[in-house]
Amino acid sequence: MSNFVEITNLHFQHNNRAIFRGVDINIPLGKVTAVMGPSGTGKTTLLRLIGAQLYPTQGQVLVDGQNIHALNRHELYKLRKRMGLLFQSGGLFTHLNVFENVAFPLREHTKLSDAMIRSLVLMKLEMVGLRGAYHLMPSELSGGMSRRVALARAISLDPEFIMYDEPLSGQDPISMGVLIKLIRTLNDSLGLTTVVVSHDVQEILSIADYVYVIADGKIIGQGTPSSINLDNAGQLQQFLNGLPDGPVPFHYPAKSLQQDLIGGNL
Repeated sequence: MSNFVEITNLHFQHNNRAIFRGVDINIPLGKVTAVMGPSGTGKTTLLRLIGAQLYPTQGQVLVDGQNIHALNRHELYKLRKRMGLLFQSGGLFTHLNVFENVAFPLREHTKLSDAMIRSLVLMKLEMVGLRGAYHLMPSELSGGMSRRVALARAISLDPEFIMYDEPLSGQDPISMGVLIKLIRTLNDSLGLTTVVVSHDVQEILSIADYVYVIADGKIIGQGTPSSINLDNAGQLQQFLNGLPDGPVPFHYPAKSLQQDLIGGNL
């Protein structure tokens, strides 16, 4: 099988609002796939659908050849153990130090000895450059350090597939550079399959093997980073180049300003 995840004709509605309308996405084995798009287009929702936290209105999501939404609880949990997730906020347990945050999945899902858990945690922290910070509490970490600890936790069970939810959100340029390098390095050195959802265009394009851009419930562009920049579609280029106006207007639909000012009804 060449794809770890295959999404076919995906439709999803929330509160009568169509989030996805017939989306097809393939996430190939061993590659870094980026899913980008403006805020509010359902990128995080897509990850929840892949992990079966949400169920599609129509269509299917195959993970390693299995329809994840058709699995029973035991089968679903077994498959989820092969998947890692870096939450948008990091999601560290505030009452646990760095070591215990990374150790948590190992204590929860394995019967390894304390000595083995200690070795594995220190190895994962070494991978993200924070072995020396094992004793710190989350409140003592910078935003970039918190995200790296969360990444160490996400790979603690040696997943085959890892999902990143806006990993660069709120990061300074140095932290961005570190995280971008880590995503690519960990994918290649650990033989992972990676999907990154983000709206940080240039940073993600620098490490992605293939890119999907989503807007208005559908895919408006896809291809390699080099080919997608050559696509002349107006909405796609507006997003990639950060243009304030274009097919997606600056102004939210409304009556004329004169009508609102004179009418006085809001």
